[in-house]
Amino acid sequence: MAGEAKGRREDLNLYSEKPMMLAFDGGKSGIGAGGVEIEGLVITEWKDIPMELLLRIVSLVDDRTLIMASGVCSGWRDAICSGLTHLCLSWCKNNMNNLVLSLAPKFTKLQTLVLRQDKPQLEDNAVETIASYCHDLQDLDLSKSFKLSDLSLYALAHGFPNLTKLNISGCTAFSDVSLECLTERCRKLKTLNLCGCVNGATDRALQAIGRNCSQLQSLNLGWCENVSDVGVMSLAYGCPDLRTLDLCGCVCITDDSVIALADRCPRLRSLCLYYCRNITDRAMYSLVHNRVKNKPAMWESMKGRYDEEGLKSLNISQCTAITPPAVQALCDSFPALHTCSGRHSLVMSGCSNLTSVHCACAVQAHHTASSIPNPAH
Repeated sequence: MAGEAKGRREDLNLYSEKPMMLAFDGGKSGIGAGGVEIEGLVITEWKDIPMELLLRIVSLVDDRTLIMASGVCSGWRDAICSGLTHLCLSWCKNNMNNLVLSLAPKFTKLQTLVLRQDKPQLEDNAVETIASYCHDLQDLDLSKSFKLSDLSLYALAHGFPNLTKLNISGCTAFSDVSLECLTERCRKLKTLNLCGCVNGATDRALQAIGRNCSQLQSLNLGWCENVSDVGVMSLAYGCPDLRTLDLCGCVCITDDSVIALADRCPRLRSLCLYYCRNITDRAMYSLVHNRVKNKPAMWESMKGRYDEEGLKSLNISQCTAITPPAVQALCDSFPALHTCSGRHSLVMSGCSNLTSVHCACAVQAHHTASSIPNPAH
């Protein structure tokens, strides 16, 4: 199977090698009077390359080369622009804003666009241009876009009704008013990353998410210090399908947030409470209680896959108010939480009082090791 795939790839490379070399020399060489012959087909102009072959060629190159190819001729541009659905421009270290301004009107069929930056480049006019042309967009990454203002979020709200995934982590200039507007129009959101959005991720924004985004499955609120129990509880009540929630550094939340999540979000699989120092045993026991309470219904619906459900990842690092009995009860109730070497899905860094907590497989490994006779005896 692997040999056949390699063979097909080598054949395609042979077919595409000469046209691609001619294309990317700046157009100086041209195809030439004799043309290029591929399996009996003489290609004398770029437009002669079969569409299927062209699309297969561009599927093998990176996004930078793809953009170069779109400038070879109008035929290539039209073919690439009409078929391109995923694009990443994170490789662009300078002048990304102008690049987006020039590409957005051409690549109107985009569904995924990654514009993560190492240094701030994007400005509001680039996002407004994307919103004006790329209405099919479903997945957008604008992380570390420090120059963007609320104007960008208003543009997203009006331009992308089918948006399901948005990453605006580190965009500190966004306000909770603009986030509220976004949620009112982008109601299909399933994944939202607001990590570090200290001005935007407030209780007001979370209340709006709870009202408008009932399909939400993953939310990152890392280091959003203005989030309190009011916001998290609104989220829990409005987003019952929540699977992953990161509350790292949300120092204002208390046990009430975890209790609401345990009670209202039965599909929660990953929860990060790193540095949430107001969390106590009460939160841990609420997770255990709801696990036990939901066991009969889950057992029936999952037909024997009960152990695969429930929490699979929990970070309670620096939650120093939690005691060993509460965490051990949690670990015993959720078989997917591991403390053993190499798995560590239950993270307890900075909690020196929890060293006695072990998952079932760690205990079993210890017993197995203890039962092996010592050769010295």
